[in-house]
Amino acid sequence: MRVLFVGINPGIRSSLTGHHFAGFSNRFWKLLFESKLVPEPIAFSDDDRLPEFGYGITNIVARATPGIDTLRPDEYVGGRGRLLAKVRKYRPRVVALVGVTVFRSMFPEHKGPVPLGLQRQMLGDSALFVLPNPSGRNANFSYTEMLAAFKALARYRRAARLRAARYGEVSPKP
Repeated sequence: MRVLFVGINPGIRSSLTGHHFAGFSNRFWKLLFESKLVPEPIAFSDDDRLPEFGYGITNIVARATPGIDTLRPDEYVGGRGRLLAKVRKYRPRVVALVGVTVFRSMFPEHKGPVPLGLQRQMLGDSALFVLPNPSGRNANFSYTEMLAAFKALARYRRAARLRAARYGEVSPKP
């Protein structure tokens, strides 16, 4: 697995549809395509196709809520442990935390601002990348800023693939 995308928790619509990032105003799928992380437009109903592109997707907390304000601290603590177990099992090259809140839930000891992009922290042997939360409720980032962050992940992936090819570690899929 090349990239494991990690959200906070499913929203109500995601819970009802059984698909990740299914909210009407969520821009995750559009950002994947426009950043060239996927070669064709896909929708939330196509989330089961992510492995075709070398991706996985999960959440810190499994419980669906209309927003994150009702999530309990113990849910984040349990989610950290489950995510670390998934990272050890699937060994993604990159863990992409979809939202600064996901980063803060994984690293509660971190103080100060959380920049988008590659982080100095790692999860197991996986590089850590922070993306903005693509929810329509996120007023902290414009669509242009979100797209720039997703494009930065695409560039990082391409550069990592080139480095791996140089050392004979690349798989046949892009």
